[in-house]
Amino acid sequence: MVNFRKYISGVTVLAAGFLFAQSTVSTVLYSQNYDNKTSSNLPSPAAYVEKAILSPKELVDISVNTMMTDPVLKNATWGFVVYDPKTKKIISSYNENTPLVPASTTKLLTTETAMSMLGENYRWMTQLEYSGEIDENGTLNGNLYIVGSGDPSLGTNKAGAWSYKDIVSDFAGGIAREGIKKVNGDIIIQTALFKGNISALPENVVWLENNNYYLPVGTTKEINPANERLIVKKSMNPATDKKFFYVSPYVNKMVYAEKYDGNGTLTTKLPDAPAFLANSFRASLVKSGVAVTGKVVPKMTDASPEIRKMISVYKSPTLGDIIYYTNQRSDNSLAEALLKTVGFQKMGDQTSESGRIVVNNHLKDIAFDIEGLNYMDGSGLSRSNHVTPISQVKFLTSLMDEKFYKTYFNSLPIGGQSGTLKGMFKEEGNGQVFAKTGTLNKVKTLAGYLKTNSGRTLVFSLMVNNYAGSVGQVKSKMETILKPALDL
Repeated sequence: MVNFRKYISGVTVLAAGFLFAQSTVSTVLYSQNYDNKTSSNLPSPAAYVEKAILSPKELVDISVNTMMTDPVLKNATWGFVVYDPKTKKIISSYNENTPLVPASTTKLLTTETAMSMLGENYRWMTQLEYSGEIDENGTLNGNLYIVGSGDPSLGTNKAGAWSYKDIVSDFAGGIAREGIKKVNGDIIIQTALFKGNISALPENVVWLENNNYYLPVGTTKEINPANERLIVKKSMNPATDKKFFYVSPYVNKMVYAEKYDGNGTLTTKLPDAPAFLANSFRASLVKSGVAVTGKVVPKMTDASPEIRKMISVYKSPTLGDIIYYTNQRSDNSLAEALLKTVGFQKMGDQTSESGRIVVNNHLKDIAFDIEGLNYMDGSGLSRSNHVTPISQVKFLTSLMDEKFYKTYFNSLPIGGQSGTLKGMFKEEGNGQVFAKTGTLNKVKTLAGYLKTNSGRTLVFSLMVNNYAGSVGQVKSKMETILKPALDL
């Protein structure tokens, strides 16, 4: 890092002379009223002098050094690096080898692994099939099957996905085309790829956001509430206090505790997506006059599968579309689903643990700098995730040579314009910063690409843990650190 004190003394002398000259001239040429109206909108004379005598790199270094004593960051643990992908050299850095909590910039690793393994045009299929025969009266003497593939967007309307209502309507249309007027059998859900229920959560996944505590689906049995500051909220009326409600960022909807043991242990669950689809489909058939004599039956495995015929197939949005939605909105549920999908593709087991193994192995295969890496989940909600700023920028640099780079790059929010970066870089840096954001309580991170005023593409990572003040204050400091890099 540059020693900026020798520059400051020179800047101070020149700025003092400039200020004296300016004050003398302004006394002659300008009225006080005009000065009051305009001075607040003008850059300081010292800033003009600094730009005139210091290189952009020196200004970046000075900005970083200044932040070391800033009240918001002086007691924080933070790291920063701006990197030239052409020369493969660091331009400016601070604590670039320090492992830090990356929050949702973890999604950079999850989404890249999925895109590398599956391809940007990959789609999940949800099929409607039937077994048996259809007689002359339109009675199906057999079963209907809904065969899923673990579609993370099923029924959500995310990334252009259809709603449950639209899928049910399409399936009902298929039933009509086949001439089926009655189903003398069950509606069987093939759920082998829907093993999405979380039985135990990773550590440190109870978090604070907008002054509300959130609990993902699963159980806190192995989590120490003292460490997590877990708050169990109770109703003011004990008579109605039978369930405990929370909002889960994994699915952006309410979840409820089935029990409260009194020791801070909670267990939560959500409706099963394919079961909801199947029950909605059955209800729709019955309502339209197509009787179904059997029930909705889940079937994890089928040792002796029946011969079946395809009726209809629903295709999810492309993986590229889903990754765009995931990174733009920092969607936790999609990120966790992608983690399980890559686990299934490689290991045949759609669990978070398998997904973690696959992602870690993939990162080793592509020569990711694993020093200081701890990859715990797909979304970045766990505070047990750790990564270094230098490993992030080297990783992002390596992707610039990949065939899917354009799709991956386009999935990132744009400063001042889109996604989770729309509220930052509204003036300087607008349309020039392309990065994934991350936010947890007292954690703010940003990693991605920077288009400079001279047309260069640089790669950067800026992660701040345990800052003082508000989220808005730390965002402002991050902008201050990065803005001088626009002139590199």
